[in-house]
Amino acid sequence: MAYALQQLINGISLGMIYGLIAVGYTMVYGIIGMINFAHGDIFMIGAFVALIALLLLQLGGVMDGAAAILLVLLFSIAVTGLYGWTTERIAYRPLRGSFRLAPLISAIGLSIVLQNFVQVSQGARVKPVEAVVRGGVEVFREGDFAVQLSYMQMLIIGTTLAALAAFTILVTRTPLGRAMRACEQDRKMAALLGIDTDRTISLTFVIGAALAAVAGTMYLLRYGVIDFYIGFLAGVKAFTAAVLGGIGSLPGAVLGGLLIGLIETFWSAYFSVQYKDVAAFSILVLTLIFLPTGLLGRQEVEKV
Repeated sequence: MAYALQQLINGISLGMIYGLIAVGYTMVYGIIGMINFAHGDIFMIGAFVALIALLLLQLGGVMDGAAAILLVLLFSIAVTGLYGWTTERIAYRPLRGSFRLAPLISAIGLSIVLQNFVQVSQGARVKPVEAVVRGGVEVFREGDFAVQLSYMQMLIIGTTLAALAAFTILVTRTPLGRAMRACEQDRKMAALLGIDTDRTISLTFVIGAALAAVAGTMYLLRYGVIDFYIGFLAGVKAFTAAVLGGIGSLPGAVLGGLLIGLIETFWSAYFSVQYKDVAAFSILVLTLIFLPTGLLGRQEVEKV
């Protein structure tokens, strides 16, 4: 019982990170109907930018946990958002009117470019960082086994919920959110009604990259080690989460992220840890076969 509760806590904190990345996938798909396969590497960029900012702050003598984390998070969001904007301008906008495979191939090429750019500029070795947030609270004890909820896990859950709440308010109650929803329903009609669709799509990429930056920063602080390849696995798992929850559904992306995090954590705890990725990817295959619209997805209606 206690061991399962501990894995539940671990799975929720990991699933929150996957959910943040998955929201970026589903936002882009909802508006332009394409999968941004470079999004996982945007998450990786966010983690590296956070690492660089953290090291610079430590060199500058800023060691306070809360202040350092806030500054690192803001810097990572700003820089990674710029990468998201660049991704849309380079890999998507010039090919928006082309055949559907062209942007997909372009995004895969950009993913490879980002991986190799980070590998060359930062090195291929893993980058460790000392824990910034330490300690936690004991929530349950069974015999000699104590269930711990670390302060870092609290920070991940709290930050993720705050980011998702802010994003929900932006989508539902702001002019930009209305423009995004209009572009999702009918981009041509939205343009005829005076909405700047190019600007809306660019800002969608920026917001998705900002959420990926939050996820990358939380991943760095939680696990303390990153490399240039973390974006591939995290991106595929987040894409699996988006498909599982229902591609195009924002609540579905978060739900899918939580489910993938829980599946991976419980599989690692009770079965072989070497096959945890196989378990996550098997969920993607089964979902595509038996539930192609996902848990909260809706059947697409062809516009005529």
